[in-house]
Amino acid sequence: MSDKTLTRMDLAEAVFRDVGLSRHESAQLVESVLEHISNALVKGEQVKISSFGTFSLRDKNERIGRNPKTGEEVPITPRRVLSFRPSHLMKERVAAGNKG
Repeated sequence: MSDKTLTRMDLAEAVFRDVGLSRHESAQLVESVLEHISNALVKGEQVKISSFGTFSLRDKNERIGRNPKTGEEVPITPRRVLSFRPSHLMKERVAAGNKG
């Protein structure tokens, strides 16, 4: 497994190379797409990207947890969590990449 991380700048550079927009326009495009995705999630909408996956929100109820060090019961507050479910195509692609 690689220690490399894909960043916004990497995405903007790929758009610049593959699409032919200027570097500035490429960076703006990447920012715009990420902002649209973020805004949809903030509104509670599900985000589906074909052949990639689905981002969705889930509300978790309050529950009782336990401090592993002391064993003391502690309430865990209700919260909203973001989850990502990869598409079957993405799962297959990642699995195939692990073999080669």
